[in-house]
Amino acid sequence: MAKRNQRRALVLAWMASQAQGLAERRRVLQGGGCAAAASLWPGGGAAAAPLPTWDLGNGVAMPTLALNTVGLTVESTERAVLAALDAGVSHVDFHPGAERDGVARALRRAPRSSLFLTTKVQSQQGNPSVSPAAAADLCRRQIDADRRALGVDALDMWLVRDSPNCDVVRSQWAVLEDARRRGAVRTIGTVNFCEAQLDCLLATADVKPAVNYYMLHVGMGADAHGLRSHGEARGVRTFAYGALGEPGPSAELLAGGPLARVAAKYGKTPEEVAVRWLTQIGVAVSARPTTRFGLGVSACDDDGSCAAGLRKRAATFDWTLSKADVAALSKLAAPDSPTPALFSKACNPDLGTGSARDPLRVL
Repeated sequence: MAKRNQRRALVLAWMASQAQGLAERRRVLQGGGCAAAASLWPGGGAAAAPLPTWDLGNGVAMPTLALNTVGLTVESTERAVLAALDAGVSHVDFHPGAERDGVARALRRAPRSSLFLTTKVQSQQGNPSVSPAAAADLCRRQIDADRRALGVDALDMWLVRDSPNCDVVRSQWAVLEDARRRGAVRTIGTVNFCEAQLDCLLATADVKPAVNYYMLHVGMGADAHGLRSHGEARGVRTFAYGALGEPGPSAELLAGGPLARVAAKYGKTPEEVAVRWLTQIGVAVSARPTTRFGLGVSACDDDGSCAAGLRKRAATFDWTLSKADVAALSKLAAPDSPTPALFSKACNPDLGTGSARDPLRVL
């Protein structure tokens, strides 16, 4: 009798564990657990723990650390996405074109449920004559084309790009709102919007942007010159790129100085501290895997460096900066940027002029 009861107890325990595992996989497949799914996909790293997420409403849990694929080729994007999954990073932030096509190739090897996909509407700031109606049509066609290319029914987040013409932005936002209602995208946000652009969009929007995606790094202050608090007061959270500097890695930021001193204190690299500072001040981060990047170009080579960089990015949440160190880094005023919306012509009229205030003048 005792042995029979022992066997029964073992069977019941096994059944309970199977039920728990099935429930977890069902939760992942239903779209709420991309962060957890990164550790469940067939090729995933066993040690990867789910990363923190934000509840963006509409059933959307956004992982707060993303792989930034900007400037990667098709092949290197595919490599980076799969390496990110191995490291436990499920959120992929990519552009239309080569990066999108690399994500599509990765999706042939990894289940859709393992990835949180964020992309962007193609920028119209270089096309000042485009009408709002034409811009809306371009946006609508891109949504259909990108979903076909990726082989997915829906993306997790679509971000509208800036334009000097607010009516263009409003027309494209209306298309994204409709795509959200139709289920073609789960949540929507903005890219490189400064205060005036946000206010213009919000004046007519039915759905508020979930996030505003702009540059933020140590030296710019935790409030991004007021842009962060302006957005958060209106329900728009910050999704930051440029943790290591833009449009290329900042030697002033990473080589020596306060960031390097803090990094040495914790036995970390300046890059790791740069990302950790952002996550600890409460913003989401789109991180490059290495420092091998420049304007419109980036690398994820098959030499181990890209995978190693992604593992370090994923390990960001395994350690913590002290409150004093976070405060000290937040007070730094250099290296600064003329505007967090770095690549926005509407927010930065000097962009591309070659003037002393042009952020691209050194390239």
